[in-house]
Amino acid sequence: MSITKRSDLLLLPAKLSSLRSIAFQLQRWKHTSPGDNEDLVPKEVEARSAQEAGLCNPSSWRTYDSRKVGINKSAISQPAWGIIRSLQRKGFEAYLVGGCVRDLLLKRVPKDFDIITTATNKQIKKQFRRCIVVGRRFPICQVHMVGSITEVSSFHTIIKDVEEEREGILRKALHTCSEKDIVRWKDSMRRDFTINGLFFDPVKSRVYDYVNGLKDLRSSKVTTVVSAHLSFSEDCARILRGLRIAARLGFWFSEETAAALRKLSSSVSTLTKQRLLMELNFMLAYGAAKPSIHLLKKFGLLEILLPFHAAYLDHQDKHKVDYTSTMFMKLISSLDKLLSPDRPCNCTLWLGLLAFHIALVRNPEEASVIWALSSFLYFGTWSEAVEFVKQLDKNKKSVDFLPEIKALLEAKPMSEKMLKEKVLNLTLLVRSSVNAFSCIESLHEYLTVFPEAPEYSGKVLISVKKRDYVAELFNDLDDNRRRESYDIDYELLKRDDPDEIRFVIGKVFMDTLSARIEDNVVKKEPPLKNKEERMGMQNGN
Repeated sequence: MSITKRSDLLLLPAKLSSLRSIAFQLQRWKHTSPGDNEDLVPKEVEARSAQEAGLCNPSSWRTYDSRKVGINKSAISQPAWGIIRSLQRKGFEAYLVGGCVRDLLLKRVPKDFDIITTATNKQIKKQFRRCIVVGRRFPICQVHMVGSITEVSSFHTIIKDVEEEREGILRKALHTCSEKDIVRWKDSMRRDFTINGLFFDPVKSRVYDYVNGLKDLRSSKVTTVVSAHLSFSEDCARILRGLRIAARLGFWFSEETAAALRKLSSSVSTLTKQRLLMELNFMLAYGAAKPSIHLLKKFGLLEILLPFHAAYLDHQDKHKVDYTSTMFMKLISSLDKLLSPDRPCNCTLWLGLLAFHIALVRNPEEASVIWALSSFLYFGTWSEAVEFVKQLDKNKKSVDFLPEIKALLEAKPMSEKMLKEKVLNLTLLVRSSVNAFSCIESLHEYLTVFPEAPEYSGKVLISVKKRDYVAELFNDLDDNRRRESYDIDYELLKRDDPDEIRFVIGKVFMDTLSARIEDNVVKKEPPLKNKEERMGMQNGN
């Protein structure tokens, strides 16, 4: 591995102490937004870990050859390449930064590329014809190129607001460091997590690390750049971002970060419902819903974001049911198999899926009715749904989920007329269950199905308009939606196409019910008696 270590930049203790003070001031300034508590108490300063000393110590700064740390440049999008080269040709520094560098190091395809440059926003806008500046307090440029949008931020957005006195102290303390290093270090100090604090210059094949980000990445660790308590106090949305990153990557939290997550988790309720919905969609719509739900439950956030399902899982726990085997978690797991960071969905899909599940918890139904509605959503025609249910009845395929599916002593095939009537009633119940996400009174009413559940201070996240759009998915049993293909059209899914969403909801339910049947069959298989019998099975005898 090629590492450049700046050993000639070791600081005297007095200078190091000065740097710690500067780092604290920069963090406080950068992360405090309108409405945040700006009066940081002394004990929060004292609680800063020894890690911060390293962050402020140029001897710990590292530069890596990107080719020797495993970055494949071909994974960088053409628009990102074009923007970086264009800026550098004009004499500006330009780097990929944040999550895209992290993903490149993990050999994952980044979902987007963020760029930071020494050019001002005005200069960026002048450089690119199709460019708009968005944001007031921290404006960034959105550059439209080759049918995509790339966000480009300027180092000057940070530098221009730092008090001249602090800037003077900083330059005096870091007088042996290059101007470029100082600019990059200052920006890294405002990042949320160390693994998001890396800079990559693809033209020079250099990765710059000022926060031990690569070390944490290789340890699969999520830890904040500054003390976790201070970081989450300044911006509680980082709590949700941290959970999302850990869930998607399968990473673990440092001890300090995990403790702060537990202590400050309730603070996310101060975020707007629009922001909470956006963060929850990042967790559920990109193929990592199951680990996200696990972490939300573990850190006490599920009761804020999805209070009905928090109560549902608590109820299952009290009845000694492994929560990972519940219908809710199996549905989420089935959804994960269909989605990924480059094939996401809109929140409409998982809202509809969860509303369907809430309806079954509120009013358990026979398996054939659930199969009928699921297969209708999947096939698009009532006739095919009925035929599918008949085949299930003929093959005596049974499925069990409690409390969602009624436990019948003897399941008898019902007439098509009765089946359609029950399915219509179920669709009405699903439609009303969407209110759990838009109306706090309805949410509290639905929570009464769990009489032992504590009072949750959860929030409703969607507007009435969104509620109506989700409910419309289950409006009628129109028989004119026959599909030409049973492959998911991810472009339509991303565009929130209602027919495609219906199809995927149906598929998720059918996959979940089918998997349960297979599990039941496996459980009923008698154990093989001896070694010879096992060998015979392996040999196909």
